[in-house]
Amino acid sequence: MDKVFPSPEAALADLQDGASIAVSGFGTSYGFACSLLVAARDKGVKNLTLVSNGLGAVGQLRGMLLVASGQCKRLIVSFSSRPGMRTPADDLIESGDIEVELVPQGTLVERMRAAGAGIPAFYTPTGVGTSIAEGKEVRIFNGRPHILEQALPVDYALLRGYRADPLGNVELRGSSRNFVPAFAKAARVAIVEVDEIVGVGEIPAERVGLPGILVTRVVKKTVEPDQARLAPRRAADRPREYNGKAGWSRSEMGRRTAALLAEGSYVNLGTGIPTLVSNYIEGRDITLHGENGILGYGGMVEGDQIDHDVFNASGQFVSALPGASFFDSVASFEMARSGKLQAVVLGAYQVDQAGNLANYSLGDPRLGGIGGAMDLVAGKQTLIVMMEHRDSQDRPKLVQRTSYPITGVACVDVVVTDLAILRRVDGDFVIEEVADGFSAEEIQGLTDMPVKIAAGVK
Repeated sequence: MDKVFPSPEAALADLQDGASIAVSGFGTSYGFACSLLVAARDKGVKNLTLVSNGLGAVGQLRGMLLVASGQCKRLIVSFSSRPGMRTPADDLIESGDIEVELVPQGTLVERMRAAGAGIPAFYTPTGVGTSIAEGKEVRIFNGRPHILEQALPVDYALLRGYRADPLGNVELRGSSRNFVPAFAKAARVAIVEVDEIVGVGEIPAERVGLPGILVTRVVKKTVEPDQARLAPRRAADRPREYNGKAGWSRSEMGRRTAALLAEGSYVNLGTGIPTLVSNYIEGRDITLHGENGILGYGGMVEGDQIDHDVFNASGQFVSALPGASFFDSVASFEMARSGKLQAVVLGAYQVDQAGNLANYSLGDPRLGGIGGAMDLVAGKQTLIVMMEHRDSQDRPKLVQRTSYPITGVACVDVVVTDLAILRRVDGDFVIEEVADGFSAEEIQGLTDMPVKIAAGVK
């Protein structure tokens, strides 16, 4: 039995119009099967259904390659677009030339895993009370509503691994494994692109991350991934002004949020401003969790410190601390939904008086990025939201009722803005601390929803 193919083009020789293709990868192009993606584009097949976490930007070796070339008719993704980054996908979605189904990350990998396990459907608490639940069956288990999700089989999966042998056994490294096992199980034809092909027996049995029975073809990579994002992405840190006075910088927001985390906690940090929290937990008994499949990571690294297979859910290269572990995204979201995390820190567009969170779309439910947020808020943990007090157009972000699609219902416990820290107590948000130079009453005036003031506010 020899599953090695001579080239990516040969491995995709039977790919036809109308096929469904799952493309694994998360955050950085090093997790994508770049050679197979280029070969699929060059083959020119049309009317594809693309299943992936996200599409990436124009010119990147990710799913956007197939969208920009006009080869896709349908997307099943967690991210169809990102704020401030206009792509061909946005135009095709808005014109109706591409259908879109936005799916939470945890639900996406679970649907794929279920397809590979021969399970036609399952119930999940993720997405209850949001647009994701519309038209789906809802049942109550242990007093809590759950929605029915269908398994998601695909024709092909284009995957990346580290090493493979002729039997199809694949070794996976670091947090690059994310969607690979679930996507491989769901595919009729699972093709894995690897850095190296070795002889049978050279991969120790305990290091086989994907057994050969789940792999149809292996091929050695011929195209190198994008090099543009080797440096860590850092958010701008100029404090905004309100009433002529500077609020907290983003770094200060990160420091104050870190102070809210309890010792001995497992904590998930969302993309954007929340990643800054990692700068203020060194030496503390806090373990960081990434939904891409990493537990126990440290700060961002650059230059010679970079390991391309060690990154967080934001796609930032990070250090793996002593005691760190890696796993796939199925296991990662099991940890989140089952309540194994003590705290989750997310960004947001809006939080409303009822504690509802809106952080994935600016209005059009087809355009946005649900990511893993819906799964993360489905667990029983403290949810801390970090965001600026008002948006770039000076509109309030703490509102009486959110005008954007809801990510989670009544799930927000604490809000840290660049002006204040507010905690939800008995259904009301209470100001506990304000930025230097501001009064609690001033914060009330800059807020759209009614908020209370704690006795002895800092």
